[in-house]
Amino acid sequence: MNEVITRSEELFREAVTVIPGGVNSPVRAFGSIGGRPRFIKSARGAFLYDEDGNSYIDFIGSWGPMILGHSHPDVLKSVQEACRSGLSFGAATAAEVDMAKLVCALVPSIDMVRMVNSGTEAVMSAIRVARGFTGREVIIKFSGCYHGHSDGLLVQAGSGVMTAGVPDSLGVPAGCTKDTLPAQYNDLESVREHFARCGEEIAAVIVEPVAANMGVVLPAPGFLEGLREICDRYGALLIFDEVITGFRLGIDGAQGYYGVAPDLTTFGKIIGGGMPVGAYGGRREIMEQVSPCGGVYQAGTLSGNPVAMAAGIAQLTILKEHPEYYSELNKKGDWFYGKIEEILKEMEKPWRVNHVGSLGCLYFTEQEVNDYEGAKTSDTKVFADYCNDMLRQGIYLAPSQFEAMFLSLAHTQELLEKTLLCIRNYFARQSQ
Repeated sequence: MNEVITRSEELFREAVTVIPGGVNSPVRAFGSIGGRPRFIKSARGAFLYDEDGNSYIDFIGSWGPMILGHSHPDVLKSVQEACRSGLSFGAATAAEVDMAKLVCALVPSIDMVRMVNSGTEAVMSAIRVARGFTGREVIIKFSGCYHGHSDGLLVQAGSGVMTAGVPDSLGVPAGCTKDTLPAQYNDLESVREHFARCGEEIAAVIVEPVAANMGVVLPAPGFLEGLREICDRYGALLIFDEVITGFRLGIDGAQGYYGVAPDLTTFGKIIGGGMPVGAYGGRREIMEQVSPCGGVYQAGTLSGNPVAMAAGIAQLTILKEHPEYYSELNKKGDWFYGKIEEILKEMEKPWRVNHVGSLGCLYFTEQEVNDYEGAKTSDTKVFADYCNDMLRQGIYLAPSQFEAMFLSLAHTQELLEKTLLCIRNYFARQSQ
């Protein structure tokens, strides 16, 4: 009997000969769940469509930015109009000013902002600014929090690093990480110990206010407030990595949701409607250290790309003009993740669901997940079976236990109920 080779399989076989692992980002690989990636041809609303004509209800949303759903008509219109004027100039544009003013208006902790091209670049730059502003070199990060793939931050990172089973990375010189101290998420004492030992050397604490790269781990009551107090006491800066949570939990991100203001904030593709873009911003006196104002050098030919700015302005303007969208989305998330918990209870499954607003994660572990160690207790083999089963039922989840699910405004009640039925079907089969 002849093997039927799908278009996605054909593309993957070609890809592995010219692209490492056949993918341009490890989180797209399906190796951890024992499968092959689906090659996506198009997306609209809450759906992805692959090269073989299959449709999937999408719970990745380009890893978060598609809060309005894919191919929103107003965003597409803005992008198309911007393209008619040119794709890139390498010169200043009005759109950059409009975007900066919009971000500063929406996020009270930000007086000035610098556009870059990715979340990784935003974090790398923010840390350089923190070091330049304080005159110190040491950074504290949290185990399981992922802040991009720059050398100094690949220390007990989450996201794709967890999926691949690689604790750090080859190719990172030891000297690059000697000034990065790992602490335990939701454990203020581990932070205090670092400061007690070398507080005058610590430039900043960087944290995902909701740790969304080891699944979804919420900050314990008082954790973010405690970080703010410790940083203030020792003159260190507090950096919120809001690449995932920025403009998702609310128009002013996790810092508004939890009521804790950082000194610096980093953003990713959500400020570009999903296009390649990032930004970092904060208090004026800190940001004025960035060149050409100050001595902290950072540059980028494509920073503030006019097409990406057009997409971002369109999406953020819609969200600004419709604050009710956030209450609608967060209510939808509470209902959806609550229903998953009900299914687990009904099916007598001991698994855990963590969620806040539209972000959520189903962990295949019996213990509560409050930190990196808890996340690592998840049974990745069971997750792989679950993920593949959901894919067969037309539900597209991240192919990793340690990634979040993202709801969008395009996920209707009908689509969420269909997804819940698929989840119920899977656990019912496991109980037979």
